[in-house]
Parts: sequence; C-alpha cells; structure tokens
Amino acid sequence: MALLAGLFGLLGRWQWRLGEASAAQYARFERGAARVVALNGAPLASVPDYQRVSVHGVYDGAHQFLLDNSIQDGMDGYQVLTPLRRANGRTILVDRGWVPFTGSRARLPDVALQSGAPRMITGRVGRLPAAGLSFGRAPPPPGPHWPKVTSFPRTAELRAVLGRPLERRILLLDPSVPGGYVRRWQLPGMPARENWGYAIQWWGLAAAAVVIWLVLSLRRRSP
Repeated sequence: MALLAGLFGLLGRWQWRLGEASAAQYARFERGAARVVALNGAPLASVPDYQRVSVHGVYDGAHQFLLDNSIQDGMDGYQVLTPLRRANGRTILVDRGWVPFTGSRARLPDVALQSGAPRMITGRVGRLPAAGLSFGRAPPPPGPHWPKVTSFPRTAELRAVLGRPLERRILLLDPSVPGGYVRRWQLPGMPARENWGYAIQWWGLAAAAVVIWLVLSLRRRSP
C-alpha cells in the first residue's frame, strides 16, 4: 500500500506539472494573438511559437502538400501546406487550412492556387504535427505528381521533395486571410484543467491507499 500510495502521488505530481506546462503554453498562445509582428527578412524561428506575424512572398501553387489523417468535427480530411517564396530567398510552408476527404484516395481535393503576384499574409508561427507512433508516418512520395499526400512528415523529407531550402517552422494562416480553407487553430494536447483533474484523481487514490492500509493495520491489531 505504501508503494502504491507513493506511485499514485508521483503520477499526480506528473499530471500537475503537465497542466502547468499546458497553462503556460496557452498563455503564450493568447499573447501571440495580441499583435502582429512584421518579419521583413527575419526567419520564422526569430519569434516565439504562436506569435502572429506578417510575411511577404509568392505562393508556389504548383508544389503543395496534403497532410493526411487530419480530423475536423469528426470528419477525415487534409491540411493544405503551400510553399511561400519570400524575397530573401527563404521558403516557408503556409498551412492554408483543412479540406474534407473526397471519399476516394484516387481523387484528391481540388486545392489549386495560382502563384500570381507577391502578397502579404498574416498567421501564427507553428510547427509540423508530430506522430505519436512511428508507424503513423508516411513521407511524401517522389515523382512529378502534385499535390503530394503525406502523413506526419519531417521537414527534411519535405525539403528533399521540394528541392530547395525550407524553414522548419510553418505559418498557420489567419482565418481572415483569403485563399484558405477551414482554419480553427487550437493548441495540441490536453487542456490544463484536464491534467489537473487527473492529478487530483491520482492523489485521491494515494489517499485511499493510505486509508486502506490504516484500516487493515487496525483490524490486525484488534483482538
């Protein structure tokens, strides 16, 4: 019982710390929305995650990626990643939002976009989604066919297929900017209140283990 109480106590502490980390991440998410930072020639890595920024560049509509295994309101679909060529020679991937699955892997959604003239866009600095397990990954296939369907790719894999330097962070296009799809950006992971709720449950189990141990000990001692 002592070992169980100790284990439950440690699990509660672990969940509490996860909640604190999640709360700090949410605070950064909220602070990032307060103002828009003009990047000019700076890379996305020069500002914190979730910071809203403005970027000038040209969309490369001929070379887009579709991130598979993306769920929105219980429906399967893809996140659309479009390269944006900046004047300084850097290329970033812009997540233009979610599109639904067509019902057939052989028929991809129409995400055609004219490259056109340079444009100014705004969005949040983010990162590529990471797979919880390695077998959930599927790198983009080689060959001339675009858009390319991929699942939890690494930046190096996208860079190799694209054939030019690519920044590690991506831009989550603001919902108010035209030329995108469904965009309801949320923080990944569990809300802090859920972590704290689990922590309290673990500590409750630790307290219950101590009470059970005391009750059993008193019964043994009683005549």
